[in-house]
Amino acid sequence: PAMPVVPVNRDKLFAALGQEYTETQFEDLCFEYGVELDEVMTEAELRAQAGDKEEAPEEEGDDVIYKIDIPANRYDLLCVEGISRALKTFVTGQPAHAFTTKDMKAAGTPLQRMVVKPETALVRPFVVCAVLRGIKFDKQRYKSFIDLQDKLHMNLCRQRTLVAIGTHDLNKIKGPFTYEALPPEEIKFVPLKQTREFTAPELFQHYKNDESGRQLRKFLHIIEDSLVYPVIYDANRTVLSLPPIINGSPSQITLDTTDVFIECTATDLTKAKVTLNTVCAMFSEYCTPNAFEVEPVEVVDAFGDVHVFPDMSERQMTVPTEYINRNAGIELDTPTIAT
Repeated sequence: PAMPVVPVNRDKLFAALGQEYTETQFEDLCFEYGVELDEVMTEAELRAQAGDKEEAPEEEGDDVIYKIDIPANRYDLLCVEGISRALKTFVTGQPAHAFTTKDMKAAGTPLQRMVVKPETALVRPFVVCAVLRGIKFDKQRYKSFIDLQDKLHMNLCRQRTLVAIGTHDLNKIKGPFTYEALPPEEIKFVPLKQTREFTAPELFQHYKNDESGRQLRKFLHIIEDSLVYPVIYDANRTVLSLPPIINGSPSQITLDTTDVFIECTATDLTKAKVTLNTVCAMFSEYCTPNAFEVEPVEVVDAFGDVHVFPDMSERQMTVPTEYINRNAGIELDTPTIAT
């Protein structure tokens, strides 16, 4: 697959790095780190290239955008938050931030809960969840949040076949949540960017025939031939999402959203965990009062066993010096590598 290209605002990136670079200096930094500065353009040129017909805010037109080529296996570099964090650690040698999950028992707060129904095994058996509390969005953070999900869907999630991400405004919905699989005609809801209710078959037909469904058409085949479709409900039977196709309109995230409920449904549990951890790691830095803290969620599987996600704990790996030298094409001793 082609390498992902991540557009980042140069000035915001330099501010996060705490240092300014000339274009040549930044190109060299990228090369040293193992990514590539692919193209330099203005915000207005980027919007035109993407075919974005919305009128750009006047002040954004002249912002310089760096388009950076990212290796396909570096899911942590698919947004400006990840790129700036990684480059800062590389340049300064300062350790990366530690991520934590909130101690809900000490806080005296019950965990949000997702209950999985057995029928989901017929179509998309796994779900993992998390909450980002007290998040502060602005336009650029919000856009980065949406773009990261799109890039993960195309990359790690394999066009949503392995994993699909749903993000929701927690203050517009009510737990506990249920992950179910129902006959398509029994699923009725108002999807994102629509104003009326559809059954799942009506919605699929709409996406096939209407220009507004052009982007989603390519995902319909993933569940279309299934006898049951996956669906997530809240305690009031409000549809959060029809994965891996579309979220419901009632739980839509906006710039005013402060608490984000994340659910990742999947056919591959390991990839679901990695996807959830990536989204949480990238955007928990905007949580308040404690940055880099994620609120865990209980998932009760189809057998009644309780699992808590996400697992943000660090893991240590022991790697032989010889293995590092061989794969990196270098000859360094252990103390040098360690520093």
